Amino acid sequence: MKTLIRNIGLIVSGDIAHPLLDGDSIVAVDGKIVAVGKGLDGDADTVIDAQGSAVIPGLLDSHCHPVFGDFTPRQRTIDFIDSGLHGGITTMISAGEVHLPGRPKDIVGLKALAVVAAKSYANARPAGVKVHAGAPILELGMVEEDFAEMARAGVKLVGEIGLGSVKTGKDAAPLVRWAKKHGMTVTIHTGGPSIAGSNAISGEVVLEADPDVVGHINGGTTAMSEREIDALVTTRMALEIVHCGNGKAALHALRRAQEAKATERIIIGLDAPSGTGVVPLGILRVLAHLVSLGGVAPEDAVCMATGNTARVYKLPVGVIEPGREADMCIVDAPIGSVGKTALEALRAGDLFGISMVLIDGQIKIGRSRNTPPAARAAEVVKGQGHAGGGH
Repeated sequence: MKTLIRNIGLIVSGDIAHPLLDGDSIVAVDGKIVAVGKGLDGDADTVIDAQGSAVIPGLLDSHCHPVFGDFTPRQRTIDFIDSGLHGGITTMISAGEVHLPGRPKDIVGLKALAVVAAKSYANARPAGVKVHAGAPILELGMVEEDFAEMARAGVKLVGEIGLGSVKTGKDAAPLVRWAKKHGMTVTIHTGGPSIAGSNAISGEVVLEADPDVVGHINGGTTAMSEREIDALVTTRMALEIVHCGNGKAALHALRRAQEAKATERIIIGLDAPSGTGVVPLGILRVLAHLVSLGGVAPEDAVCMATGNTARVYKLPVGVIEPGREADMCIVDAPIGSVGKTALEALRAGDLFGISMVLIDGQIKIGRSRNTPPAARAAEVVKGQGHAGGGH
């Protein structure tokens, strides 16, 4: 299966070290990118004319809370994953299946939940989106063999430390070491409690625990102090900024990361579904916030939501280069924006419009039903595509 996207006005690579690519066409074969360049042509099963608009990697949500199927008990909302696809999200990473009714908190039960969630979402791709689930919430009494057992069964994540009985750095540190030893990527909750039964986690606890990811460094929803944020920016941990957090703290964390030349460690997530709701355009809103108010270059912000996250979680997506999985969004300034391109729209504080999303080189949606309409919409000139979304 060969897909050609041509007449591209701008390509954002997803690699923050080299965010813009020189080229006007991309070729994908059997779900992977094989070429990026100028004037690429030739026979293809699907040919897409980007009409001069931009192509970016599919967005990665570094912080979601999935359950099973399309039913989200916290908000009684169905199809939130499909709605996220219409916000450009092609990969979602669980920070814990904490909203599952009756979530087991005993060690046998929490391991079982992690394994079944990981395996279920490995087998199911809702709306085509790649959901990496099975992120156990750690509880006191766990031993190294518990992590070895989960790892053997395919569990690669550890959910937000602090949402269970493990709430001090002293208690968390050995569990984090065991999880890392067995190949898991570890996230910790930070700031005030988010749900009943969870705990406030300070910067001091994070430093002692030493996870891979500082979960919602801008709060989920209540942020740590600026002093604590400053201390965490000086570490080597990934710094996660989320939509469902504190906007002022997000800009503070961004400024400190810029000063420390550590923007490659910023990743972006939703922290949803949550008490804040289901926010299909949340990643785009964070991009517009960081660019228009924080002064970050729009192409760098896109990389924070794509390649940065892929690197932290060791995923073969998030960057437009040969060998990567061909997950891409075709985007442009929305009709009526003062910006004339997708990146100019972000500078103005507008969300860009999505006219097409591809996963593994296959068109999953045409014009998004959730974003404002793109001024220039990609068109399928050969093969079959999806109809545009309605409102």
